[in-house]
Amino acid sequence: MALPEIAIVGRPNVGKSSLFNRLVGRRVSIVDPTPGTTRDRVTQLIELLPPTDLPYDRARDGTPKLAELVDTGGYGVYTAEGGRFDDAGEDLQRLTPEIERQIKAGVERATLILFVVDAQTGVTGLDERIARLIREAGRADRVLLVANKVDDDSWIGAAHDACRLGFGEPTMTSASSAYGKRAFLEKIWERVPEWTEPVAKPEMKIAIVGRRNAGKSTLVNALAGEPRVIASEIAGTTRDSIDVRFDIDGHTFVAIDTAGVRKRKSWVDDIEYYSHQRAKESISRADVAVLLLDAREPVSQVEKRLVLELMEQHKPTVIAINKWDLVESKLKTSDYIDYITQELFSLDFAPMIFLSAEKGEGVASLIKVCRNLFEQANHRETTGRINAAMQAILNERGPSSKLGTKAKIFYVSQIATAPPTIAAVVNKPELFEGAYERYLLNQLREQLPYSEVPIKLVFSARKRLTPAELAARSKGARAARESGDEVSDGD
Repeated sequence: MALPEIAIVGRPNVGKSSLFNRLVGRRVSIVDPTPGTTRDRVTQLIELLPPTDLPYDRARDGTPKLAELVDTGGYGVYTAEGGRFDDAGEDLQRLTPEIERQIKAGVERATLILFVVDAQTGVTGLDERIARLIREAGRADRVLLVANKVDDDSWIGAAHDACRLGFGEPTMTSASSAYGKRAFLEKIWERVPEWTEPVAKPEMKIAIVGRRNAGKSTLVNALAGEPRVIASEIAGTTRDSIDVRFDIDGHTFVAIDTAGVRKRKSWVDDIEYYSHQRAKESISRADVAVLLLDAREPVSQVEKRLVLELMEQHKPTVIAINKWDLVESKLKTSDYIDYITQELFSLDFAPMIFLSAEKGEGVASLIKVCRNLFEQANHRETTGRINAAMQAILNERGPSSKLGTKAKIFYVSQIATAPPTIAAVVNKPELFEGAYERYLLNQLREQLPYSEVPIKLVFSARKRLTPAELAARSKGARAARESGDEVSDGD
């Protein structure tokens, strides 16, 4: 038995993505009046609380039901666009079959189908067409008809027009004002079966980032083992950030497909802004990032800005060179590595993988490298070893000072993982900034088990301690020595 899935379907601009975000409790799907904004199946795991006599926003009793909520694209999106043949319309026409295949997959897998109509616009021919398709697919018994945009009591009469679709009386709600939310949630609760099996928590989240047409969606599909997201040569196909769960050798992971990045001055609408923001958020919540490059294209400012974002977030990163099969007869691997190292010098410590996402070549190796980076980033080193490494580096080459001040390190400790964060108490923090900090980071990667991940350094000046703080530090030092851990409490 699979985890229950709730698919939200309907024609464009009935408020599917707004309802999705309302049910999830945060902005996940991009909401925009432009038809065709949502294209892939956007999914999120949600908890459905049991109905009680209490108001929804107060405490509830009972065990929540788990389900996977699925946002789908607008059915008949090109028809809704009016059949325009400008650049955007032509791209949308070419993508429509893929969008509708994703909708069909969502409907076929769904335990419950939320068929959404617009109460303010009324039932349209396209709504009736969707109703016929649901019946032809044999899924009519799974439908909960939802009349959205019932912002207040004045729209209740108009919402009843949806009864003629043949799925009974509609459940009335408003994604924007939350009108009817409680009754809406209770109807969903009644239709979703209980799920008693534990949901495997993903061991690692991997964000796939890169410029447009680098092959990010193709790579995600190769990981998932199915056409989970739309892969197209049309630039800008992916808009939302899509979480895709997949299993390899009994281990569960999540791949995050992100929108392709391009120069800000080339953005044509708000959707690109929101896509860019979702891509940045995906980097933040991922454990490891894969910077996907197209082997046929030179490194551009887009990739260099992405590297800066990855470094600012101290994110473990694999540089993956896609479509290598198309150029390997013309390029030497060693020459290309030298080129990438020179162009993306800030990530000169990051591992590189050559692959063909379309053929599935190198994908298994990519996951192994990601797991290795994840382990490095989550490793905690002993205080004694870190102190010894820092002191050895300082003895070999200390920071220079125009005034002749000698740099001293009084105490060093790792205070966090992911990223590995090392805090050092020193006499003059300014001596360790800039070029010397970069030198120190490179040396630490050689001496500690963080050779391929970013390390975060925090320097602070020593302060005078109160008697109570001195006693606490002494007690901690004694406990560390008794446990076999080395400490350095300064001079």
